Amino acid sequence: MARWGIAHIYASYNNIAITLTDITGAETITKATGGMVVKQAKDEASPYAAMRAAEKVADVAKEKGIDSIHVRVRAPGGNKATSPGPGAQAAIRGLARAGLRIGRIEDVTPIPHDGTKKKGGRRGRRV
Repeated sequence: MARWGIAHIYASYNNIAITLTDITGAETITKATGGMVVKQAKDEASPYAAMRAAEKVADVAKEKGIDSIHVRVRAPGGNKATSPGPGAQAAIRGLARAGLRIGRIEDVTPIPHDGTKKKGGRRGRRV
């Protein structure tokens, strides 16, 4: 019988965090971030860092007897970016390549129903 877990992937443009929980989502089994696997700060959100973090998570998952996962992808959301960063795709790919069976993939980015004002002022960010 397959033991299921949930991989929560938070992918912003500055970092990536992968947290593996049990099927209820209450018990954290392991976590890995981009900053844990690369040296340069600019590489934290890169697909390479996401891949390495995914491998790290997958190893612990196998150890604990989890062989199948559901994936929940999340971007910063709220009044920030609603599209996930560059590492999201790579993280899912890394989990699959490490031998975990993937059930469903869903997007759980928080969408505001008109929340707070975006930063940047009245005229926006001037570049």
